[in-house]
Amino acid sequence: MTVLTLVVFLPLAAAGVLAAAPRIGDAAARWAWLGVTVVEVVLVALVWARYEAPAAGHLALDEQVTWIPGVRSSYHVGVDGLSLPLVAMTAVVFLACAVHSLRERRRPRLHAALLLFLQSVSLGLFVSADLILFFVFFDLSIVGMYFLIAGWGHENAARSALQFFLYTFLGSLALLVGFIGLYVAADPHTFDMLELTAAMPLAGQGLAGGLVLAAILLGLAVKTPTVPFHTWLPPAHTDASAVGSAVLAGVLLKMGTYGFVRIAMPILPEAWRAWAWVIIVVGIVSVLYGALVALAQSNLKRMVAYTSVNHMGYIVVAVGAAGLIAGDTAAARSVAVTGAVTQMVSHGLITSALFLLVGTLRQRAGTYEMGEYGGLARTAPRLAGLFAVGAFASLGLPALSGFIAEFQIFTGSIAVAPVTAIMLLGILITAALFLRALQRVFTGEPRGASIGFADLHCPEVWAAGILLALSLLIGVYPRPLLSAIEPAASAVVALLGR
Repeated sequence: MTVLTLVVFLPLAAAGVLAAAPRIGDAAARWAWLGVTVVEVVLVALVWARYEAPAAGHLALDEQVTWIPGVRSSYHVGVDGLSLPLVAMTAVVFLACAVHSLRERRRPRLHAALLLFLQSVSLGLFVSADLILFFVFFDLSIVGMYFLIAGWGHENAARSALQFFLYTFLGSLALLVGFIGLYVAADPHTFDMLELTAAMPLAGQGLAGGLVLAAILLGLAVKTPTVPFHTWLPPAHTDASAVGSAVLAGVLLKMGTYGFVRIAMPILPEAWRAWAWVIIVVGIVSVLYGALVALAQSNLKRMVAYTSVNHMGYIVVAVGAAGLIAGDTAAARSVAVTGAVTQMVSHGLITSALFLLVGTLRQRAGTYEMGEYGGLARTAPRLAGLFAVGAFASLGLPALSGFIAEFQIFTGSIAVAPVTAIMLLGILITAALFLRALQRVFTGEPRGASIGFADLHCPEVWAAGILLALSLLIGVYPRPLLSAIEPAASAVVALLGR
């Protein structure tokens, strides 16, 4: 067993122990969960320390074991510059959630077991090199999140969980159809991603390639989500717990965008190039629509939820621009893909922190409505300070990770397709909506629910602080992260040019 397999299945083993041992006390379950997440971060750090960029068409720490021989599907895992940053981000987000949940009172043992299960399936998806393995983890993440929203959410949690499940499960069925299409077209038939990338099974088959890509894009777009497949997202976030929203936004949404760069772009380069402008338009609409609708919200958590549609739109624009093959643009397209992967990491850290912070509003005062607060900086200065850092990171302020990611996306995309400069309006609108929220909730004299509001406890400060500190580190010193991503991004761009 390699260290990568240990990273994937250690949380699952711990989840099984917690779920099957009802005599484990609440405090012991919480600390056991925290201990496992700490070990996971250490293991991922060791993987990163040992990591060397693999040759084109290969993965580092590659492990392959026959699983379903009849269809040539295997347990095939490995990492490269596309997946390793997301593995590290996932480990850190779940660590922050474990720290934040040290005061969890609602069925903490089962809560810890469910989050450990979600951590395993998330890590498993990001290291998968087989389409069926990818699909299994993709579907299991839907099941885990359904129970997390329904079991630990509030208000209309059951309805929101059902809506989330139906939307994303329908998307996963489309994804499965696309995977089967790739399998049928391959000769010999296989679900192995590396073999499919090398073979380009639908090259020269414009209609068939377009239909298979459409199925894959539909499945991934629902999970991302992009407009118009985003309608499940705001209610799911609004009614989920703080930890549930942090995992959903920080990790699960990245499964869709990661699928673009891992599966759709390298395996179907010809169809991706043909659909590039459609993808760009969808991304621009998501950027502007997400920002404008977020600006109109009076519910702070719903506002943060819509900013995810906006930020995921930047990624979609970048990967769409990478498919525009014209002249000597390979360097610019590589910058766009690098920015897209960096944005996945940055958004995971920043938005998870924001959801953990916003979750304290309902825990303390029972509402997310901005009109119910005012002057909260006086009564909760730690909450105000951390939320301000998260807000400025989200709108792309220099010295924070959002700037590093979005600058690369804008530079690469605009160099290839100048019309994508319109998405810069999204930055302006995002700045307006976060400054408006800061003013309404935190400035002035305390009033309404702000009076007597208890500031963040130590675990809540550390949970958000870990994530925002990493955002600051990436913003100030991005080289280690970019050194891992850039070779893999260049390889994807090279594959698109075949």
